Amino acid sequence: MRCLLSLCLLLCATRAGRSAPPDFDTHIAPVLASRCQSCHSGDKPKGGFDVSRKSAMLGGEAPAVVPGKPAASSLWERVAAGEMPPKKPLPEAEQKLLKEWIEGGAKWGADPIDPFRFTTSSRAGRDWWALQPVRAGSVPAARNAVDHFVTAKLAEKGLSLSPQADRRTLIRRASFDLIGLPPTPEEVSAFVADEAPDAYEKLIDRLLASPHYGERWARHWLDVVRYGESDGFERNTPRPNAWHYRDWVIRALNADLPYDQFAKLQLAGDVLRPDDPDAVRATGYLVAGVHNTVLGNDQMRAVARQDELEDIVGGVAQTFLGLTANCARCHDHKFDPIAQADYYRLAAALGGVGFGERGLPDPKGRAAIARLQQQLADAIATVTAIEEPARTAVLAAKGAGRRAAPAPVAAWDFRSGGADLIGTLHAKPVGGTTLAPAGAAFDGKTGLLRTPPIPFELSAKTIEAWVRLDSLAQRGGGVMTVETPDGAEFDAIVFGENEPGRWMAGSNGFVRYKSFGGPEETDATKEPVHVAITFAADGTVTGYRNGKRYGKGYISRELVTFKADKAVIVFGCRHEPAGGNRMLAGAVSAARLYDRALSAEEVAASFGAGAVFATAAEIEAKLTTEQRAARAEAARLRDRLATDLAQLKTRVVNAKAYTNVPQPPGTTRFLARGDVTSPGAIVPPGGLPALGASADFGLPPDVPDAERRKKLAEWITHPNNPLFARVIANRIWHYHFGTGLVETPNDFGFNGGRPSHPELLDWLSAYLTNPDRKTGAAWSLKALHKLIVTSATYRQASAPRKDALAKDADNRLLWRYRPHRMEGEAVRDAMLATSGLLNPAVGGKGFSDYKTRDFNGTAYFDPFDPVGPEFHRRSVYRFTPRGANLGLLDTFDCPDPAAAAPRRATTTTPLQALALWNNGFALRAAGALADRVAKEANGTEGQARRAWALTYQRAPTPEELKLATKLVGDHGLKALCRVLFNSNEFVTIE
Repeated sequence: MRCLLSLCLLLCATRAGRSAPPDFDTHIAPVLASRCQSCHSGDKPKGGFDVSRKSAMLGGEAPAVVPGKPAASSLWERVAAGEMPPKKPLPEAEQKLLKEWIEGGAKWGADPIDPFRFTTSSRAGRDWWALQPVRAGSVPAARNAVDHFVTAKLAEKGLSLSPQADRRTLIRRASFDLIGLPPTPEEVSAFVADEAPDAYEKLIDRLLASPHYGERWARHWLDVVRYGESDGFERNTPRPNAWHYRDWVIRALNADLPYDQFAKLQLAGDVLRPDDPDAVRATGYLVAGVHNTVLGNDQMRAVARQDELEDIVGGVAQTFLGLTANCARCHDHKFDPIAQADYYRLAAALGGVGFGERGLPDPKGRAAIARLQQQLADAIATVTAIEEPARTAVLAAKGAGRRAAPAPVAAWDFRSGGADLIGTLHAKPVGGTTLAPAGAAFDGKTGLLRTPPIPFELSAKTIEAWVRLDSLAQRGGGVMTVETPDGAEFDAIVFGENEPGRWMAGSNGFVRYKSFGGPEETDATKEPVHVAITFAADGTVTGYRNGKRYGKGYISRELVTFKADKAVIVFGCRHEPAGGNRMLAGAVSAARLYDRALSAEEVAASFGAGAVFATAAEIEAKLTTEQRAARAEAARLRDRLATDLAQLKTRVVNAKAYTNVPQPPGTTRFLARGDVTSPGAIVPPGGLPALGASADFGLPPDVPDAERRKKLAEWITHPNNPLFARVIANRIWHYHFGTGLVETPNDFGFNGGRPSHPELLDWLSAYLTNPDRKTGAAWSLKALHKLIVTSATYRQASAPRKDALAKDADNRLLWRYRPHRMEGEAVRDAMLATSGLLNPAVGGKGFSDYKTRDFNGTAYFDPFDPVGPEFHRRSVYRFTPRGANLGLLDTFDCPDPAAAAPRRATTTTPLQALALWNNGFALRAAGALADRVAKEANGTEGQARRAWALTYQRAPTPEELKLATKLVGDHGLKALCRVLFNSNEFVTIE
């Protein structure tokens, strides 16, 4: 370490002779700080002996140091006797320094001694290697810098690089490395046959330009930021819109967004670009970790918030700085130069981070919505003006008079049958249901009415019905329900389920909806009552009874969107399958569906109009030929505008992402020992002084969240920050070679690894930041990838060498490319790609192979084995709740997202072989590969060769071909495919 080297040089100079006594700050303070201060300083120094302060050392009735008199100084007495330090006495040279200082008058310097100034044998100081400025050495112009530094290190040990790997190995290695998928046999053949000198460089350029590059490297980044799609803790609530952040990472990497901008947007994108929906999505990074939603009294909430901030601070510091700053929450960091006050400055900078969903900004989209709304209003007014005289006449003939009721998208009058009076959603009886003059009568056991699938998307909505109950004692019967065909998700008018005698909105397991707190029903057995529930775009759910508010509305956790042709409407059943307390005992005389949340005035108007309705046919009969033509044209325009508006609203208004939802940060106080009941001084937002870049943000303690995070982003990405570039350069290296130049990617502190090639790490860091580089723009990660993978170091063969193994068994000097097993996601993706099942769609909401159930307010995720193209997407799109069984991926060490995984564990267990042999997914993939091979090749030998080309990207050896032919003859082609998937060669990259 540089600091120890400096100390040795200092001691050598001391031995050479000195006329003046040793200087305290230069010679003595480093000795006291490195040898004594860890025990003898702070609030409770051992033996009451504080070596860090002048008053403690030179003052008092019995001073530890008496200037000019070593023999009278208790400090020197103990040092000379070998008692201090107790386990390892001071070296003779340092003892001499201390004695000469006392003899020379014991002149003190900086008071107190800075404990973080010097690195010691037990902790890092500000002179720690990782905290020093990046220094890039010179490299011969004609040489790849990676090879320059690696071969120099190898030469020191009498070693050299291994020969270059063969071309088949290189394209397989590069393909899995850069896009996470195997090359096709045709791609391998073309590359092997390409004799152009730049063939390999063109291959790398093609892979880096692939949209699958972002998918591959986003998975690595998501490991680092502990991205998960549920909250964790006791509730473990799913986050259905967390995927927006995952997709943003994929797009940003594919676009080669400069890394400094990549970091800034994740820390403060909503502040830097408030009108950019992608910038808001990017701040999903801040809330990618766990979130405790089970909170008690104020003190428990305060503790939970401090725990949450510790996790956020730790995530930010480890992700971008490679420091475990969160370890300083309760005391000064034990190993790195981070004071407890430094931690609280970082916590203050992040104090406004909040967990939740927020709408995505889209100024252009909202302006378009406003235009469409006005055009639709004009079109509706035109239709209404034409229809109104006819409607008035029809209602007058029915004795109802003119009522200004809102227009539904579907309406039923069950007193005259199950037909939809607006469109095609005609309700048909099922089980014990009869249609009578009083309406649809349900027996409470098997009876219900069901419509065909709804032909349009339905998000915000209103459902209303006139219902008479057979009994007020029934518990849970549904009056009107919009549901998915399996009944897994539904919105419903329900009676008495959660509370006897009360109306509520029904949802699966009370996950989304709760009590309105309305009065108990008393009249519904005597006469039909009108019940309506509105579900607004912002999640607000409001109940109405007989045109008036029923209890209080509330904000739901989630607004369900029913896709076109993916939902039906049922009457008389809470949700299907029919049976149990889901069934209604009573009669529904009329019902209506609206594709928006009606206002209170509109609900009152609908109730006032009663169950009397003027049908489209009745209105049509009252119009003249000219009026019908004008109405038809206006109605076509109205319907088209309504469709366009609904689609636009779905994209703009209802677009929500789980991301940072800023909250007032308040002021942050220093907490003694991290205890919320022991608040100290107010701490302003700031950074870590040890990094050299200005840690003083110059902000007052009560500044708003936006200014805090903006300053934090600027500080972290500042050119003078020595860790920002080093950490990401090391991460990139880690994923290319399996081990970083620093083998602890998240910890560059004292307890982390030491760089195997410090000069190379600094050169790569400088290369990444240099804006004058011809090979790419500043902060280009793709340029760094290309530099590394085009090096001779990366292109080495992987075969072991006895001479090198004897000197460097761990390959830290990089004398070969070390083989490594693919991680679980890459194994699964390779099976999909090889078998021809892979769905290559990039981006969008992912798939889930879990069935989510709610029990006592806690979400549980039960894995199942779904089949279909939507489930054959790449593993990065797989729903990833915390604490869930990962199925096949579990056996291949796929980490739980409850914590960061900067380095994945790699184990070899029998379960891996068993999973690849018997897992349902593996069996289907083997069957699909067998079908593909049978179609693409003829004869047993030809099919075996094709199977080898698809799985291993090579031809089988004569012995392999012989064994494969026999296996296919005895057990079929699928058995061979199972064997190929279950081999080391398939899951290993050489």
